[in-house]
Amino acid sequence: MRWPESLWPVRMARVAVVAPAGSLRDALARVADAGVVEPEPGPRPHGRPGGAARPLPGAGGLEPAVLPFAPDPRRLAERNRPDLVEGEAQVRERADAAVRKGHVAAVVGWMPRAAHAALAARLAEVGAALVRLPHPRGVEAPTLLAGEDRRDSLRGSLVPLVATYGPVPYADLDPTPLASAAYVLMFGIMFGDAGHGLMLVAAAAALAAGWPRPPARWRRAWPFVLGAGIAATVFGVLYGEFFGPTGVVPRLWLSPLDSPVELMVFAVGLGTALLAGAYALGIVNRWREGGWSAALYEPSGISGASVFLGSGALAAGFYFHRPVAAVAGGALAVLGLVLAFTGFLARAGGGGTGAVEAVVELFDLVVRLGANVVSFARLAAFGLTHAALAAVVWTGTAALWRHGGVMPVLAVVLFVLGTAVTFALEALVAGVQALRLEYYELFSRLFNARGRPFRPWHIRMTAEEVDAACPQA
Repeated sequence: MRWPESLWPVRMARVAVVAPAGSLRDALARVADAGVVEPEPGPRPHGRPGGAARPLPGAGGLEPAVLPFAPDPRRLAERNRPDLVEGEAQVRERADAAVRKGHVAAVVGWMPRAAHAALAARLAEVGAALVRLPHPRGVEAPTLLAGEDRRDSLRGSLVPLVATYGPVPYADLDPTPLASAAYVLMFGIMFGDAGHGLMLVAAAAALAAGWPRPPARWRRAWPFVLGAGIAATVFGVLYGEFFGPTGVVPRLWLSPLDSPVELMVFAVGLGTALLAGAYALGIVNRWREGGWSAALYEPSGISGASVFLGSGALAAGFYFHRPVAAVAGGALAVLGLVLAFTGFLARAGGGGTGAVEAVVELFDLVVRLGANVVSFARLAAFGLTHAALAAVVWTGTAALWRHGGVMPVLAVVLFVLGTAVTFALEALVAGVQALRLEYYELFSRLFNARGRPFRPWHIRMTAEEVDAACPQA
């Protein structure tokens, strides 16, 4: 995939599987086996409501299967093949929902553009065709993020961070790489300890190697664990922390416990930069969703970005005694407020009641902007907490070690248990807080609505007992 294509969800095409009525079943069997098409609802015979074929519950959780050509149902029953019976039932249900005209039938659906050629070649084997259809206006295509269908790949393992928040609208940017980078960066700030970070790196290596046989969903998390471990190690070196203030690594920047104000300023500054990036992506998304009007008036578009950047420039101008910057920032903020008020007023329907509602919305916008910026101070707060807990463990360990007798043994026990508790507790807290900042502060500006996830229809095709199951010519 070329890098520009990775900025968007997988490009989808609306297609029709067209086949002679007598070959439709065999064509649909190949569509099901390919697993790249999401059929749309279609008409049903005898006036029954249309709808996509529902997945039928398998016997004892058995995975359905389908044969390349139509089987003899009596042979399937005789051979006790509930998987084939279930698969055939689903194929027949899809065929019943097909659009028919004369001796030709068609099933319409969505699929990734890149898979078109391969499926068309398979359908040609049974005299069917795959026809590209125009994208209907006002109908949103389903969303498939790059790598989402390959969870064992690096990109695919990162997708759950975004997909858990909700399906990305098809028109929007795919923020997976940037969101993943922001997540591990925020985690590293709160979990800055080189010793603890290296423990996460070791855990990531174990997960990637499949040891000690972790569940599949845990194993796929190794890129996140590795990224978090590297970030924590880097900030641990910057903080001079290695299982606490042990002096094993030199301090290259600041100590969280000695310089809490500087760390707080850094955290808020980083949050400001992340919010600015979220606004930039949000403007692109609003433009792709609704054109320039949405990009201009939506609070997650240009209007909100103007208030945010203008307020920042105004505050910086006053703090650094730069009147030009302060005046320019104030003008930009006022422009953003006017644009946002116009959008709120139009959405409320105008009039006196609409104006009151718009004023309330405007006040809420300003308050939330301030709260969003201050919220990133938690990066410093939890970084301080982590450093303080590690310092307590190390101080107690050092105090016990200086005494004779059994005290050194107790020191080792305290260090091991204290490190384990600190590691587990702070890893959980940092992971949750980084996720909270990602979803509430950043994603709330990227996404205005939820998309529709791509749900391809898939039934595996098997060649088992084809001769015995198919009727003789």
